[in-house]
Amino acid sequence: MTQDTPYIFDATDTNFQQLVIENSFHKPVLVDFWAEWCAPCKALMPLLAKIAEGYQGELLLAKINCDVEQQVVAQFGIRSLPTVVLFKDGQPVDGFAGAQPESAIRAMLEPHVQMPAAPTAAPLEQAKALFAESRFAETETLLQALLGEDNSNAEALILYARCLAERGELGEAQVVLDAVKTDEHKAALAGAKAQLTFLRQAASLPEVADLKSRLAQNPQDDEAAYQLSIQQLARQQYEAALEGLLKLFQRNRGYENGLPQKALLQVFELLGGDHPLVGVYRRKLSAAMF
Repeated sequence: MTQDTPYIFDATDTNFQQLVIENSFHKPVLVDFWAEWCAPCKALMPLLAKIAEGYQGELLLAKINCDVEQQVVAQFGIRSLPTVVLFKDGQPVDGFAGAQPESAIRAMLEPHVQMPAAPTAAPLEQAKALFAESRFAETETLLQALLGEDNSNAEALILYARCLAERGELGEAQVVLDAVKTDEHKAALAGAKAQLTFLRQAASLPEVADLKSRLAQNPQDDEAAYQLSIQQLARQQYEAALEGLLKLFQRNRGYENGLPQKALLQVFELLGGDHPLVGVYRRKLSAAMF
């Protein structure tokens, strides 16, 4: 049978008033009338326990052994097993007899039991999620509050610098990155520095339209190909930039003392090892090298 937990317990004739009736004024209590000889009861009880645990304290499950606790059984006129009754505010409000599928049990409970609230993500995790959706202003607001409480949080500082960089505050972003004094987040710090590098480079390069025009006239124009990739990186067009840098590496890996490969590695740092593009282009770069 199921193991008792804070939400699941045995009820008896003696404690039924306290454990079921009084508790039901605070939380709904599901009462499972069962017996040792009842095979469907034994099949149903683990399912009820799973459902009760899933409500994380918003629903209690009381088990009553009908062979032992005959006073309660008689009081509620239980005639067949298993019988399950839901108590709320001291009264039975719903229930069923016989084994039921999980979907039917949940449908019966839904009007009466509050689902537990989903846990709120920590502020830094919220900020990361917002940044990933390019919601930079919201990310920045959240990080400012977080850094107001702890201005030595390296992860928050790095992400804040990236927000500043996204809105063109490159000098301020550099100051923030310089304030990171720990080696704990080397990859994230390298990625943020790479982002600054690409944005600074892009500011002094020809416009995207001009670079595309040059490449249309001469697809072998290595300078235009490299500069277009940098412009794309500054605009977060990562896949296009990675593809351009890879093709340039394949065509002329020694361009400007190996700039294509260096840039590819910087993009890997910028995106982080978990980004799907990084895995794809690491493999492509390895294949191109040998």
